[in-house]
Amino acid sequence: MKKNSKKWITVAAVSTVAMTSIVGCSSGGKEAASSPSTASTAAPSAAATAVQQSKPLDLSIMLPIFKTNFPKDDGPVVTEIEKRTNTNIHLEWVPNASYTDKFNITLASGKLPNIIYVPDVKNPSFVNAAKSGAFWEVGKYLKDYPTLSQANSVIMNNSSIDGKNYGVYRGRALGRNGINYRKDWLDAVGLQPPKTIDDFYNMLKAFKEKDPDKNGKDDTYGMVMVKWTGQWASSFDIMKLWFGAPNKWGVVDGKLVPEHQTPEYLEALKFMKKLYDEKLINQDFAVFDSAKWNDPVVNNQAGVIVDVTDNAARLDDKIHLTLAKDGKDNPNIHYIDNMIGVTGKNGLKALPTSGFAGLLAIPKSSVKSEDDLKRVLTFLDQMNTPELTTIAGYGLEGKHYTKDGDAVVPSKDSALLESEVEGLNQMLPFIPEDRGLKVKQTPLRLQTAKIQKEAEQYIVANPAEPFISQVYSQKGQQLDNIINDARIKFIVGQTDEAGLKAAFETWKKSGGDDLVKEMNDLYATVKK
Repeated sequence: MKKNSKKWITVAAVSTVAMTSIVGCSSGGKEAASSPSTASTAAPSAAATAVQQSKPLDLSIMLPIFKTNFPKDDGPVVTEIEKRTNTNIHLEWVPNASYTDKFNITLASGKLPNIIYVPDVKNPSFVNAAKSGAFWEVGKYLKDYPTLSQANSVIMNNSSIDGKNYGVYRGRALGRNGINYRKDWLDAVGLQPPKTIDDFYNMLKAFKEKDPDKNGKDDTYGMVMVKWTGQWASSFDIMKLWFGAPNKWGVVDGKLVPEHQTPEYLEALKFMKKLYDEKLINQDFAVFDSAKWNDPVVNNQAGVIVDVTDNAARLDDKIHLTLAKDGKDNPNIHYIDNMIGVTGKNGLKALPTSGFAGLLAIPKSSVKSEDDLKRVLTFLDQMNTPELTTIAGYGLEGKHYTKDGDAVVPSKDSALLESEVEGLNQMLPFIPEDRGLKVKQTPLRLQTAKIQKEAEQYIVANPAEPFISQVYSQKGQQLDNIINDARIKFIVGQTDEAGLKAAFETWKKSGGDDLVKEMNDLYATVKK
């Protein structure tokens, strides 16, 4: 029997949403997790022990759901979580497809749960509410908790609003970007995995000129790229860091400078132009649909994709499947390999993701005192332990999963999992990482997890990530288009270096100078 008197009406109009993983985007699922750390066994603090001895905490939580069914408050998994955390939980599930609308309505109503999932930290409604004091600023409290104190400083910065953290981030792999390549092709042309930019170039050249698929035809090229978006998916935004360019904004003489105003950015563009001129990348990259990005690698046309490194496993699976249909598969090998990147003059550099998928924010209207806040934070801290992460992710051993060694084998009863387990991992912070049990991992997936963790020491953070720019909100699309169009034209030879720099001047006059001034004003405020 529940003791929570504040029962809300659970959203029942749930629509079916086509999602592949309820953990969130693929950047933070079970594939990207690291092995458990000994730090997770740290003894609970005195505050946490006191909480366990007090009466259960009534805790209402609003979360997105990706299925038509969802765990109920009195289900066995929720009940076990309550028992282990000394809480009395009420879950308000909202269909993911309509979550943003529901979030804005709930925010405007002022009737907020104790914990609310915030999908977009830059959402103007949330930003305004946070700045007006509607949510607890939790950053200064996290040091007092065994797991939350291990929050990543880069992700804390990325998930902040003007340098302040109005919620506990839901961690995802920060060092996710890198190089995926055809290992069988590399072996066929007699090369070792590239270590430098020159090695990378030589690999692409060999993939074009040395018949890596051994079919006797001149029908391969080095790297496939997709429609230029100006975001991380453009490949260039990963590769430019190899040359020493900053991540969107750099700091020069104590001032923020846009990346395209640095000489290293131009050097990277010249490298891309060289790859294009020598036909080492697909000549239609500027219009190539990202939905088809994997196809040339699977179909023996291209040998490299610079993207998220967990794509290696998906590429490998598709190649195995394709070869199996023709009776040519070797299930004992991996056709794809991956790596963090190659070194330039400044060593190895990696482009980080934001490192998080939304926040778990704590409203002051429903969590009124600092003592209550600390109890809510204790709950979120406890959810990061291996035991509770596993329970929220897979349920109860013997009922929802069995074990094969240390690996989880989920029940095949999908209705059972949907009604009692799936969706509960939406309240997991995964700080400092996913320490729960995992499904069985292939060697390639294990390697991916290893290099994504290793890549964190090489990432180049964007120092302007937390700033909310009024100029950019009004003119950002126009400014981005000026740069994106100019760099495409430069790479494909439709304009020269003088034309490129003229476009950069147009950017400045179209609002770029105002943006730089605003960003530096914000940066100066945070530095004080």
